[in-house]
Amino acid sequence: MRNYEDLEVWQKAHALTIRLYRITESFPRAKMFGLTSQIRRAAASIGANLAEGCGRWGEAELARYVQIAMGSASELHNHLRLSRDLEFIGESDYCASAQAVTGVRQMLTALLQTLRKTRNAANGIPVLAKSEKRRAKSEIAKREERKANSEGPRGEIAKSERLTL
Repeated sequence: MRNYEDLEVWQKAHALTIRLYRITESFPRAKMFGLTSQIRRAAASIGANLAEGCGRWGEAELARYVQIAMGSASELHNHLRLSRDLEFIGESDYCASAQAVTGVRQMLTALLQTLRKTRNAANGIPVLAKSEKRRAKSEIAKREERKANSEGPRGEIAKSERLTL
C-alpha cells in the first residue's frame, strides 16, 4: 500500500481539480448539473482513482486504477474542449487546463509503465527495452527459418544437415 499524496501525479491532478472548480464557477447556472458537473467529476475522478488504487494491495490493482484515471483524464480533456467551443471557458484558461491535463496523462502513462515493469520483473519476466525485444524477435525468426529450411516435408533433417561419422 502506498500513500497517494506522495505521488507527484496525484498532486498535479489535485491542483488541476481545484483550478477547474474555480474556473467552472463562472459557467452559466443552467449548466451547473450538466457540463459543469461533468468537468468537476472527471477532474476529481483522476485523483480519487489514484487514491483508491494506492489503498489496494498489489501493483496489478494499482495499475488498473491508473488506467481508470487515464480514462477520466481523457474524458476531462473532451469536456474542456467542448466548454471552449461553447465559449464557457476562455482560450487562455482552456490552453492552460488542456496542457495540465496532457501533463497528467503523460505522468499516468509513465506510472503505468513503471508498474508493469515492476510486476513483470517480480513474475520473472525479463524487462526488455524495445530494441532488445526487436533483437530477440529477430533471433527467434532466424532460428525458425533455419529450422524450416533444414527439415524436409515430414520434418526430416536434410541430408546436408546430417552429421557424418
